[in-house]
Amino acid sequence: MNSQHNGEFKVGIAGAGGIGSSVAHLLVRSGVQHLTLVDFDRVEASNLNRQFYFHDQIGMDKTAMLAQNLKRINPQVSIDAVCDRLDVHNIKARFRHCNIIVEGLDNKETKKQLVEAFAGTSIPVICASGIAGDDLSTIGIKSMGNLIIVGDLITDEADNLLFPPKVHIVAALMVAEVLQRMGSMRDGDGHK
Repeated sequence: MNSQHNGEFKVGIAGAGGIGSSVAHLLVRSGVQHLTLVDFDRVEASNLNRQFYFHDQIGMDKTAMLAQNLKRINPQVSIDAVCDRLDVHNIKARFRHCNIIVEGLDNKETKKQLVEAFAGTSIPVICASGIAGDDLSTIGIKSMGNLIIVGDLITDEADNLLFPPKVHIVAALMVAEVLQRMGSMRDGDGHK
């Protein structure tokens, strides 16, 4: 694992959509200095209601635009922006230098591959599950080993609309989990 100092602590973010871009935005505002962003997608007009992009970025690579937006907050932040589709063959390599990984993927199979790739390791993987719909009362946090799941664990976007406040609340809770674990790791307390 990399050095545990805040300035050298690296967070990997799988997916740069509603969860991933919001998590990245909040992490940079919280002082995290090193991010690895991985996504293959492009910014679409339908993303603008809940993702950290702007109208003039439509059609552009999400990771490149997210890195650009984050550097407007802190020009000193170090960002490894990778435009690539994650799969079972490259997931571990893409996040090999990260202390924590945040999952913000749309594809359930890729989400499963990410969780399985780091299962049983000391690297915390913080996932979102159940971010659709407008019921905010059922959002929770569940931990199992190195896996932390944030959301209502039920509501799927295939059956419900994405409600921007819920997406942002889940992302904010994921960031809180990252920051708490950063503090524990830095203090030598290990993982929760």
